[in-house]
Amino acid sequence: MADLTRSKTGDVRTRVEDYVNDKIQTAADLDQLDSLIQRVQEQQDLLRNQLEDARRSYQEAHARVEDRSRELRERAHRFLTEEAEVQERQRLLAQSNASDDPVSKVEARMGKVRNLEIAQGHLEVIQQINALSIQTRSNLSSQPEASVQAYVQLRALFKQIQAAQPAAEDAAPQLVYEIEQHCKQLYSEVKNALENDLRKTLEQMKWPSKELNLLGNIREKWDQQVRLLLKLQDPDLIAAFGGKDNLEPSPWVDPVVLLPLEVMVQPLAARFRYHFYGDKPTNRLDKPEYFLTHVLDLVERHSGFVSDMLGHIFDEEVLASESLEAIYSDAVSAFITALLPIVLEKCLSFLPQISREPQLLSHFMHELMVFDTALRDTWGYVPIPRMLTDWKGVTWKILTVHEYFGPWLAVEKDFALSRYRTIRDAADSGDVDFDADSTQTKPTKGAIRVNDLLETITDRYRGLSSFSQKMKFLLEIQLSIFDDYHNHLQGSLQAYLMAYRAGRLLPGQHDGDSLGRKGLESLAKIYGSAEFLERKMSDWSDDVFFLELWEELQYRARDSTGRNASIGTGLRVNDVAAKTSASINSDDPEGPLDADGSGLFDQTALSYRRLRERSEEEILRALDVNLHAALGPYAKYGQWSSLAATPSEAGTLAPSASLDGFFETTTVLLGYLARVLAPGPLRRITKHYCATVQREIYDNVLMHHTFSATGASQLRQDLSAIEGSIENESNLRGVIGGTMKRLQEAVFLLSLDATKAANHGGVAGDDDGWGFDEEESGQAETDDTANTSLMKDAEEWSLWDAEKLIFRSNEAARQALADMDLHHLSEGDARNVLKRRVELDS
Repeated sequence: MADLTRSKTGDVRTRVEDYVNDKIQTAADLDQLDSLIQRVQEQQDLLRNQLEDARRSYQEAHARVEDRSRELRERAHRFLTEEAEVQERQRLLAQSNASDDPVSKVEARMGKVRNLEIAQGHLEVIQQINALSIQTRSNLSSQPEASVQAYVQLRALFKQIQAAQPAAEDAAPQLVYEIEQHCKQLYSEVKNALENDLRKTLEQMKWPSKELNLLGNIREKWDQQVRLLLKLQDPDLIAAFGGKDNLEPSPWVDPVVLLPLEVMVQPLAARFRYHFYGDKPTNRLDKPEYFLTHVLDLVERHSGFVSDMLGHIFDEEVLASESLEAIYSDAVSAFITALLPIVLEKCLSFLPQISREPQLLSHFMHELMVFDTALRDTWGYVPIPRMLTDWKGVTWKILTVHEYFGPWLAVEKDFALSRYRTIRDAADSGDVDFDADSTQTKPTKGAIRVNDLLETITDRYRGLSSFSQKMKFLLEIQLSIFDDYHNHLQGSLQAYLMAYRAGRLLPGQHDGDSLGRKGLESLAKIYGSAEFLERKMSDWSDDVFFLELWEELQYRARDSTGRNASIGTGLRVNDVAAKTSASINSDDPEGPLDADGSGLFDQTALSYRRLRERSEEEILRALDVNLHAALGPYAKYGQWSSLAATPSEAGTLAPSASLDGFFETTTVLLGYLARVLAPGPLRRITKHYCATVQREIYDNVLMHHTFSATGASQLRQDLSAIEGSIENESNLRGVIGGTMKRLQEAVFLLSLDATKAANHGGVAGDDDGWGFDEEESGQAETDDTANTSLMKDAEEWSLWDAEKLIFRSNEAARQALADMDLHHLSEGDARNVLKRRVELDS
């Protein structure tokens, strides 16, 4: 302890010494010594006061701790004393010779007390229920408002008891059952009494006649009775549907019929049964539209009264309770809801009789969908409660709940396939419909009828509300017919390939068929039918009905994953994707997320597109075969090098007689194609035709013969006639374009004048006379104009001018060809062409 004191004293001295050294460093600092001592004393007084406060606080806290400790010791002492007394009493009780256990006696007595309390509570509840029941029954005729109020209180009491049962471990099941039965009986009594009163009032109103009696207090009585019935029904509606706005729409929940409307519909139902049941002429199995139209007429006739009389009552009910806002729709919808059970009952009485009659069943379902559509579109029907906004319709209930969809689908499928086979196998099915749109390729009558049939099928199921049912119609009927017709067209193409591809005549054909028109007609029919149905599928994909179906399909496929993912009843994603569009396949990582531009008919349209492209390829191949045969005699013509005098006017030359076969082929083939093809594909095919003509003449005529001036002039005139024939038969001005430029330039070079000596260094004229400077789509020049221009070029360029430059060097040849505006011939081509002139052949 001494060491510790010395240590602390040493520390203090050190700190004092440091403080003094810091404050007094110079002699001038000694003048401030008094003020320094004064500040030190003030700080010492302050620290002394703080120390005194701390000591005083410590003493007070210590005193409180002592008091608390003393109190705890006293309480512990009392506890120990009481514990000892209790132990002593337990010891004395344990040594008692009494025969009954005191604890058991106490527990038994306490159990009796609890049972007594429960019985007393039951009696009080029963007394309260009896009081409310007496009040309900006693006021039923004189004061129905008080009677309904008493019943509502009784029902609320029953619901409280029922809600308390789980917490009480179902302590009073018999009581709950008795009260429930009592409430049901009382509800039935009140309901019957109020409904009888309303019936009497309706009789006074002369409901449902056209001229209603609303004089006196009849309207007030009707209004009051309707309100009481609604008030009687409100607790049940609130308990079942109140506060359920956020629930998913459930088609399995039946719309609720309001009690006053149930009474008002009863005379309408009686009249309905009178007219549409039994032996009445209006009750016909083949005319379901009779009773469906009658129901729509009832809505039309009484909608004004219902809206005027009930609309404001509904509004007031909604304002009185927010829970009722999700229950009450508009008055007309409530009236329609009351009529629907009549319709459903009649439909179910019809169906067993017509389910085995295909035509009757098909007609009935069509009329029922029209009825549902009228309720949705015309009347904006919204059932009660509002959570049923996605009303599926009576048709859905018949097809799904009562399981008539399978028989109906089988009937529609049999009818559609039977009608399709009749169309496909008809004698005129393969005839081209030349009365179709002139701007489109002409389809066959069979293709048009198939499309009309498919559109009729669409109308058959357009009114369905079930996605699965609509998809089954699409997959099992429409796409099946599309696939079968595609196979039919594919079979026709295969038959053509076997019969015509070899270019031979079939048994029974005449010589005219050797031109290939029969085969070309077959190909054009396949092409036109495939193009027509492909275009129709594109139009269908833009239809609102199929767009909505496609969006729903994408949504369901996106939420369905797994090997056997399903998008509806009996619809697997992979199976549907194989028939519609691969973009919805859940197994494809780029499927549902990359479906822009896709549609329901992707796979089917793709198969028709491939068929169209394949048939177009065969059309081009058929033209090549026929052109090769038609130009065969022309290629064998051997008078090209004749030294006969060249006419002064080249335009006076007649086309070669060996071209008659070509002209006939062009007239037959291009003339037919011009009648059946749209301008776009016709121009494309005609250009190919021109390219084939150029290749045949260039390779087999120009490069296989030598030409004199007369022969070159004849070839030039033949080429002009060939071009005119193609344009005339195709009815496409400027279709030649640049397709035959190479042949035109070669003929121009070949027909240069050899009688004129070289007179310039290769400066060509401004125009070649063949329209080389024109745009590809420009108008073709007449023969006279072409010949005049040609003579001008011939005068400016001689054969020797061209020969001198073209054979000099490649650079000189390129410059000469450019000067002559010949851009489709290479230097080698130009030299080979000039070599065909007999003057230069040596």
